[in-house]
This record gives sequence, C-alpha cells and structure tokens, in this order.
Amino acid sequence: MGRRKKEPRSVHRENILSAASALFLEKGIAATSMDDIAKAAGYSKATLYVYFENKEEIIGILGMRSMKKLYDSIASALAQQKTTKEKYKAICHGLVQYQEEFPFYFRMALDKIRIDFENHAYLPEEKETYQIGEEINKKIAHFLLSGMEKGDLRDDLEIMPVIFHFWGMLSGMIQLASNKEEYMKKTMDLSKKQFLESGFALIYRSIAAKER
Repeated sequence: MGRRKKEPRSVHRENILSAASALFLEKGIAATSMDDIAKAAGYSKATLYVYFENKEEIIGILGMRSMKKLYDSIASALAQQKTTKEKYKAICHGLVQYQEEFPFYFRMALDKIRIDFENHAYLPEEKETYQIGEEINKKIAHFLLSGMEKGDLRDDLEIMPVIFHFWGMLSGMIQLASNKEEYMKKTMDLSKKQFLESGFALIYRSIAAKER
C-alpha cells in the first residue's frame, strides 16, 4: 500500500472506475455494490469513499464518458465523408465499432439520463452528459438538414422525431446483432455484418428521397 499512497489521486480514481466499469458490464449496475468495486480494484471500502462519494458518482462519471466517446465517434464519422449516404454509412459503422469496443458504454449512452436540473439536486457529470447528448443531436440534425437540402433525403422529415427513431432503430439493431449473432447464422445463414448491412440499408431507404 505504501507505493499506492504515493500515486496521484487521479490514478486511484482511474483504477476504481476501471474496476467498476468491468463489474457493471459483467453483473449489471444494480447487482454491483461498493464492496464489489473495492475488492475488484484492490482497495478497502473505506478507501473507496476517499475518492468517490457513492456509487451514483461513479455511475455519473462513466455515463458522461460514454457520451463523450459516442460524440467523438459520431463527429469523426461525419467529418470523414462527403456524400449523405457515405456519412450515413460512416455513422452506422462507427456505432458498430463503438459497441464492439465499449459494450458497456454503448448501453449506458442509450440509457435514461437526467433532464431536470432546476428542481432537483444533480451531479455535475449528469448535466455534462445531458449537454453532450444535445450536441450529438445537433450533429445528427445538421446531417439530416444537409441531406434534405441536397435532395438526398425526404423533404418531409421532422427532425427531432427522426433523430430518436434513428437512434432507436440503429442502436436496437446493433445490440440485437451482438446478442443474437449465433442465432442469426443458424436460422438465416446471415453473418452479423450481413444482417447489419441489410438493416442499415432498410433504414436509409425509409428516409431517402425517391429517385426521380
């Protein structure tokens, strides 16, 4: 423990957050206790409370990080492509990669977040998570509006409802493909990649302008 005490506070916090993230993925948030996190991180429970007030703070920080990673994935996908369809495909593939690399963060980014910051106490991370989510929505809104202006997407799209339909369909399909990969191969003779590509194409056709 002598060596640990000399390490910066940030190192201890990262050790604890890393252990918590792994446990949340394995057991779920509700089934993971502060005792579990302390044991996995190699700290006493009392030491854990030196670095974090409670489990809610740990969840809040991990949730904020998940949204930051998701924002980076979306922003990178949109910046690297030129056409509307290429941007759409890049978003889809970026989300798949994000889910494969950070499955716990992927689930957290799509979970319920606090939106009322006027009438209730909240953690700073909760408000930042909300703000990052709003920035993601702005990115997608700009993508949709740009596609509509170019004539690539239908001109009757209602932006905010479409954004939520967009996330619901894409995230649900990606999570389903991850959970049911063997089943899809057995029953449909489709690989995870084939299933997702056909689904992505189906969603795009629902928002694409009709060819004249």
